[in-house]
Amino acid sequence: MAEDSIQTTAPTATLDTGPALLSRLGAEAVGTFILVFGGVGAALFAARSIGYVGVALAFGLAVVAGGYAFGHISGAHFNPAVTIGLTAAGRFPLKDVPAYVLAQMVGGIFASSLLAAIASGGPDGFFSAARAKGFASTGFGEHSPGGFGLAAALGIEFILTAIFLLVILGVTDRRPTRGFAAIAIGLSLTLIHLISIPVTNTSVNPARSVATAIYSEGWAIGQLWVFIAAPIAGAITAALLHRLIFEPKRA
Repeated sequence: MAEDSIQTTAPTATLDTGPALLSRLGAEAVGTFILVFGGVGAALFAARSIGYVGVALAFGLAVVAGGYAFGHISGAHFNPAVTIGLTAAGRFPLKDVPAYVLAQMVGGIFASSLLAAIASGGPDGFFSAARAKGFASTGFGEHSPGGFGLAAALGIEFILTAIFLLVILGVTDRRPTRGFAAIAIGLSLTLIHLISIPVTNTSVNPARSVATAIYSEGWAIGQLWVFIAAPIAGAITAALLHRLIFEPKRA
């Protein structure tokens, strides 16, 4: 999810003449690593001092950094919902979706695993306390930061992922000013976190939720379906809406 010069803006056929698949998968894995390590790391280690605003900025800045670093290689999706949404919008080939999603999952889990290793070297009880609190996992009900229920979690994850996809599709279109897409996408992700951290701790990204759930004390695994289904449904809905309303119709 980066600039309009990256692969997300090109016709599907162009992807086959760009960087090799292995290079694109490496970029997706490293970019997702940066997103999870930066955003979740801020939530785990610095949330007391930087608060919700700081954590939201950490996720947004991670996307900006990854977008500029790897957007020209892989399209900088860093998110299975984005990959699936771009496919539904006709911007990405279906045949590459499984590989991209796997690379994103690997990058996210590697990041959370390193964060767990760092946390285990913290003060006595730090790692156990982090796990008991969910290891920055997304959740609802008693595991929502603000106590929001299932319906609220489904709704906000669906709506905000749809908005995120609409922003990505808009700023990576060929028509906008070039060079600023990564900034717009990063700022939109910051806004999304500012809205939804109190509700679900913010997913809009299944790879981010899976990465942290595996280090919770177990409850996050049981709630994970919400943070897989709602973002994917929101992304597909946004893709179809964008094609219906905003793409120029050919005669």
